[in-house]
Amino acid sequence: MLTRETSDPTRPGRKRARRGSGMLYQQRRRDGSLGPTWWTKIYVHGRPVRESTATEDRNVAEGILRDRLTRADQGLPVVRLHEVRFDELAEDLKTHYETTGSRNLTEAEKRLAPLRRFFAGWRAARIDGAAFDRYVQKRQAGGTGNGTINRERSVLLKMLRLALERGKLARLPILRALKEPPPRQGFFEPEQYAAVRRALGPDLQVALDIAYTYGWRMQSEVLTLTRRQVDLAGGRLILEAGTTKNGEGREVFLTPPLKAALVAQLARVDALGFKLGRIIACVFPHLIGAKGRTATTRGPVLGEQRANFRKAWLTACKKAGVAGRLRHDLRRTAVRNLVRAGVPERVSMEITGHKTRSVFDRYDIVSEADKRAASERLMGMISGIAGGHMVESRSAKS
Repeated sequence: MLTRETSDPTRPGRKRARRGSGMLYQQRRRDGSLGPTWWTKIYVHGRPVRESTATEDRNVAEGILRDRLTRADQGLPVVRLHEVRFDELAEDLKTHYETTGSRNLTEAEKRLAPLRRFFAGWRAARIDGAAFDRYVQKRQAGGTGNGTINRERSVLLKMLRLALERGKLARLPILRALKEPPPRQGFFEPEQYAAVRRALGPDLQVALDIAYTYGWRMQSEVLTLTRRQVDLAGGRLILEAGTTKNGEGREVFLTPPLKAALVAQLARVDALGFKLGRIIACVFPHLIGAKGRTATTRGPVLGEQRANFRKAWLTACKKAGVAGRLRHDLRRTAVRNLVRAGVPERVSMEITGHKTRSVFDRYDIVSEADKRAASERLMGMISGIAGGHMVESRSAKS
């Protein structure tokens, strides 16, 4: 730690810390190891201000810390605000997510990517409402929906708030949220789901069954399943903590048909592994494709984990007469089915991985058939009351 000290006249022989004391440190990663980059931490007006030195050399880092302490003593901005750029703030945000574990890094990088493409090289102080409006115009021109842009706005605001806390930004700009359309109402009736399922291969049928039954996210939770997450003896499927969107693990019990389907799927994977002469850890590998990946290989490779099946999905929906449906509609359908099956709400949320009641309710789609059934039940109740108890109508004057 580096501190500025002066004699304390009230306590002879003692030193007191002057304004502008600070220290160097290395951030601890989630695995417990220390990152190589040195960071400065100084106190200005009682508030800690942290800054990456962007160097692994301690001597260089100490020079940067002395500079910051001098500026603090002189009442100057601790960080040269005109030098701070978007790229530095983006790295700070990634480091924050990595060290705190407050957000899935893959999800964060997905939101950061379009922001990087537009704001890379920008001075942070230039990012204001007008700049964000230009970003919105470009994204909308590319066909991006307002909901997606609002999620990106949230990441940008988090980045700027973090910069403000660390003294890298003088003020927080006002970035207006966009109006979003009502949530999608897409879901599958049983016969529609069966038709789509029939149009897909056996392995993808199993993947669909998992998403349809438990409401798990297809790309990040179903297609990424590995053998150790399938407990056939105990009849369970397991999502480990840190692998889901909200970071929490989940565990569900397999229905008999789904257990049988997974047994058949793992048998297909075993047969492919025997053919290739190696063990395949993933549950949903490519069963058709090239035998190996080279610099010129394009398309799927035998045994590699499936990342997507967009083309097969679009074709299956078209054949089933439900073109335009999303795989995420399976998640909405699962919520709807759980509610109608009488599964307690808390248990349903544990199965699907919803953390908030508001989002869970949004996924519980009400169909025309639901409304018609409610009307029929209501009519039956009213008819019963009217038939058993005749109520005399009286005027207000009587």
